[in-house]
Amino acid sequence: MTRILAAGDHFVLPSMLRSALVEELGADADIAELTLPWPVEPFGRVAEVDEASGSEDELIEALSGVTVCVTQMGPITERVLAASPDLRLCCVGRGGPVNVNLAAASERGVAVCNAPGRNATATAEHTVALIMAALRQVPQRQAELLAGEWRSDYYRYCQVGPELAGSTVGLVGYGAIGRKVTDILRGFGAEVLVYDPYADPSAVQDVAELVADLGELLNRSLVVTLHARATPETTGLIGHDQIAAMPAGSVLVNAARGALLDYDAVCDALHSGQLFAAAFDVFPEEPLPADSPLRTAPRVVMTPHLAGASRDTAHNAATIVAAEVGRFTRGEPLRYQVNG
Repeated sequence: MTRILAAGDHFVLPSMLRSALVEELGADADIAELTLPWPVEPFGRVAEVDEASGSEDELIEALSGVTVCVTQMGPITERVLAASPDLRLCCVGRGGPVNVNLAAASERGVAVCNAPGRNATATAEHTVALIMAALRQVPQRQAELLAGEWRSDYYRYCQVGPELAGSTVGLVGYGAIGRKVTDILRGFGAEVLVYDPYADPSAVQDVAELVADLGELLNRSLVVTLHARATPETTGLIGHDQIAAMPAGSVLVNAARGALLDYDAVCDALHSGQLFAAAFDVFPEEPLPADSPLRTAPRVVMTPHLAGASRDTAHNAATIVAAEVGRFTRGEPLRYQVNG
């Protein structure tokens, strides 16, 4: 019988992984559980992999005799792989398996699968919440109320923001999250533009306008929201020049990756009024440093990288990886394998 390690954490719970695996494989499945410390303890770099939780030693011990590992944050390093000769499949319940040394896994014949789209709805909903909070400055007004202030002077025309209905919103990137954001925005009555050189035009038509040039999207969009992956091509995609190309008084939102954006340029634009507001869930350095200029820039809405944090995301991750384990045990092709 295939021995499986459910290396969960305090978000994707080991018990949740077990339940999904039992649903897929049956009650007699041989499943061991391990609880990793994230998010009670921050993830970080472990040996050569990023965004990992737990130690190599505890994972090596837990993987003894294990054929399949399902995890979200476990550090699947070269050392761990070398010490786990029985391992043949590692399923990571997240979109980017950066906690796995893919080259080392391939060399040892370990298939690695991910869980694309597991947090797409949560992140899309959070993105739209950030847009609305930035347009209406909800956190700032609440903070003033809690401090005993009642500021009716914010009704002045120069202080109020635009409505989302009838506004043009530009999406940079059109993957699973971008598509769901589009669906939500259309319900608000917004016009949606999309810039994504890799998007299938047939997937965009009827719901948004696909533009071939980033500059055109920036010129026409009152709100710009980022949904691209961080790659060498997209790092620093939005900086001083791109923000200057946006209409005066526009809004910039990033719930994707901090590397996409020059945050110093954002702060400059907020102080000058080129940007009416900005909203972020991701940052160039996390946790946000105490001396970050974002802390003193005006009209910024921020959350601590939790756009994907929903109960449904956790259940989706468990279901997706369990389905991959089912395919593996039945000898079927894996759906989400990311290495050769």
